[in-house]
Amino acid sequence: MPRYYFNIFHGSDAHWDHEGEELPDRDAAWEEATKVAGETIKDLDGKLALGRPWRLEVTDEFANPLW
Repeated sequence: MPRYYFNIFHGSDAHWDHEGEELPDRDAAWEEATKVAGETIKDLDGKLALGRPWRLEVTDEFANPLW
């Protein structure tokens, strides 16, 4: 099964997903990305700063960016 990584960037802070997650396909990785994004924003709990960009990057097991 392919492994996908969900890296989070908020301003100059980066959280690199070193474990990744085995998922059946890219559709499942997209579904997981929407869950990760929602949980992460919720965990920021009002700390998502104006002018400080936030993004989630999903890569495959070869570090190719997907989204």
